[in-house]
Amino acid sequence: MSISPYFLDLRSAYQSEVDDLRFDSEGRDVLQQRLAGKRQEIGFLVQMMDISPEMVAVVFHRGFDFTGRAVMEHLLTHDEDVFPAWSSLAGGFELAPWAQDLADIVLESPGGDKFLAVTAGLEYMASLPVAAGVIISDEDEDEDEDEDEDEDSDQDGADDLVILEDDGEGEDGGDARTRQEAGADWLVQQGFDHKD
Repeated sequence: MSISPYFLDLRSAYQSEVDDLRFDSEGRDVLQQRLAGKRQEIGFLVQMMDISPEMVAVVFHRGFDFTGRAVMEHLLTHDEDVFPAWSSLAGGFELAPWAQDLADIVLESPGGDKFLAVTAGLEYMASLPVAAGVIISDEDEDEDEDEDEDEDSDQDGADDLVILEDDGEGEDGGDARTRQEAGADWLVQQGFDHKD
């Protein structure tokens, strides 16, 4: 299965955001406390959905229970400009009650539908195994499928999705960095300290 460059870039930024929230200056795991604080600020954070979706999406961290693998894997093939409707993804997951409350608030904002679809994709990828390597393009996959058919003939046909990390230096690597910088600049303008 192929994952769009858009989701691959955002996945890296999203994971960095979760990692930044995880530990305090003394090395204690404070992720849950920090997420609880961010969840209380959802009304303010929705203003950042378009600029830095990964910074807002973390409020939904561990709020999804994924039930439809095919629905979610299809979502991950989409690029930034074309997304399925949020309601069409309903068969792919269930939201925790607290996450549903947040989703209701987000849906009241312009672009909330697309943002929630992006968030579902990010959370789905966060729940998958990750391997270091390079991005597999659609063309590479087509070539590999022919070669792998003979090798995979003894398998049961179940394919596990593994996300391959890009080193961030490819042609799309700058997009994620630009989004992160724009988000950080926006936060500074709102009175927050600049993240190093």
